[in-house]
Amino acid sequence: MGRKVITIITPCYNEALNVREVHRRVLAVAAQLPEYRFEHLFIDNASQDETVEVLRAMAGEDPTVKVIVNARNVGPDRSGMHAFLQAQGDAVGSLVADLQDPPELFIEMVREWEKGVPIVVGIKNSSDESALMYRIRTAYYRLVGRLTNVDVLEHFTGFGLYDRSIVEHIRTNFRDPYPYFRGMIAELGLPYTKVFYNQTRREHGISKNNFYTLYDLAMLGITNLSKVPLRLVIFCGFISAFISFVVGMFYLGYKLAFWSRFNIGIAPVVLGMFFLGSVQLIALGIIGEYVGSIHTFVLNRPLVTEKERINF
Repeated sequence: MGRKVITIITPCYNEALNVREVHRRVLAVAAQLPEYRFEHLFIDNASQDETVEVLRAMAGEDPTVKVIVNARNVGPDRSGMHAFLQAQGDAVGSLVADLQDPPELFIEMVREWEKGVPIVVGIKNSSDESALMYRIRTAYYRLVGRLTNVDVLEHFTGFGLYDRSIVEHIRTNFRDPYPYFRGMIAELGLPYTKVFYNQTRREHGISKNNFYTLYDLAMLGITNLSKVPLRLVIFCGFISAFISFVVGMFYLGYKLAFWSRFNIGIAPVVLGMFFLGSVQLIALGIIGEYVGSIHTFVLNRPLVTEKERINF
């Protein structure tokens, strides 16, 4: 009987300075686990630098390196999920190319997987990023945890090791064209083990995340896991209607009691209009996020369109 295969998937976009180093460190991990055969699957999200050329050279030097090149940039979630579903290993590890998550942790993850745990997740319990950003992330995870009834993993970015059964379960039961992988793992509710680490700063290149991508990911997490915001819209509507009614009755009573001396003026009307208008805009925005998710799901477009495959 041959050795079991562990496939490490690495999504990348404009990571020409990092892909060789991340592969070198994965090879070092493989050398410490000789009882397994390692594959390293890179999926390039239509990089604008020399990443694809570097990956082609790596695949020519090492047949265990597999490469998928996307026809266009479809975003990290769709690209990463496509690679996850293409992996053929008995266990599949997810590792981004920026090296902020340590590949060496796979040694501990494999040992946990050998005990029969189907999901081993990497949890960053500290980070070299700014303390403010770390607190914002913590607050977000706790907010999502309060909005949903699933066990949300704080500071889990997808870095981890997953048994083959998990890959097949997600392939069979999740058909989301805009997947939220962290939410899928939480929704499964299957046994998992946490492995903790410190997230280091990026050494080469710049982060591809900006305010829009972080906001998009945050809203994706909320709309995928909870309907509470929709219900909050209803409650806000009732509350604002009640406040408007009370204030209106107060002004009516005051005007009737002091008809000749009390001049209502236009200020309360303007303030009331702005208040109700703001509530309506927030409500429409929340509803719009859910409608957008429904629209994406109904379109049911493929995760990615592949441009090239190497070493498959």
